[in-house]
Amino acid sequence: MPRHNPPLTLAPDALIDLQLHTVHSDGDWTAEQLLDHVVAAGFGLVAVTDHDRVDTVAAIQRLGALKGIPVLAAAELSSECERQPLDLLCYGFDPLQPGPLATLAATTQRAQAENFREMYATLQQQGYRFPLASEVFAAGQTEPRRLDDLIALLQHHGYAAETGPALRGAGFRWVTADSAEIVEAAHRSDALCLIAHPGRGNEFVRFDAPLLDRFRAAVPVDGLEVRHPSHTSAQVELFHDYARLHGLLVSTGSDSHGPAGQLPIGYRAALSRELLARLGILVQ
Repeated sequence: MPRHNPPLTLAPDALIDLQLHTVHSDGDWTAEQLLDHVVAAGFGLVAVTDHDRVDTVAAIQRLGALKGIPVLAAAELSSECERQPLDLLCYGFDPLQPGPLATLAATTQRAQAENFREMYATLQQQGYRFPLASEVFAAGQTEPRRLDDLIALLQHHGYAAETGPALRGAGFRWVTADSAEIVEAAHRSDALCLIAHPGRGNEFVRFDAPLLDRFRAAVPVDGLEVRHPSHTSAQVELFHDYARLHGLLVSTGSDSHGPAGQLPIGYRAALSRELLARLGILVQ
């Protein structure tokens, strides 16, 4: 696999976090805020995995270089498994020539944005009024760019109790790409593709060993995000053992979306040694 990251050697105990989000997708961190935080906390490597955004990676890597923190080329793409939402983490593509992965991500992201704009118009046609929209949207923003914008808009205007029905009635839909197509696009773009938070559950698919077997029979993913804040110790053990049994790569991520929620987690680099090696990063 081509090395699209600067040469890097990490100590086994170096702090890494391979799933972080910014305002470029559904996070509340700006890239600068997030990178300032991980630099101050002593991280040695991070991956900013904004949903369905490959186009912002190069700029974030340049900002990281200025601040002295290496940033992996990464993105989290939206998919589904057995009619439940599923996220796939893609690592290692060339951010300057990301290939088919960029095309697939951009198509999904544009469709999501269009759905949010249509929902916003529909809500207003249905009689919802948002005179304080400027207090909810980011500076210079006139339309919702993510689902959280619509939720905040409804709540800010006193519609909190009817948020769910209102969003469904306005036409919300999960906009995703086919899992096998994502993995194929990732591999054609010299990237690795791993299942994000496989044990998360709630509205997302929750994998066990039999479901992982069924999924992998059709979709050749490269690994699993074994450590994630939503995983119990039993799930961590299950996914670690499964990965070892099947020769899968292991990632570790906090899924941090902003300073008011889950903060980045300093996982030991040694936990993802094989994944990092495939990306051209040596863990001693």
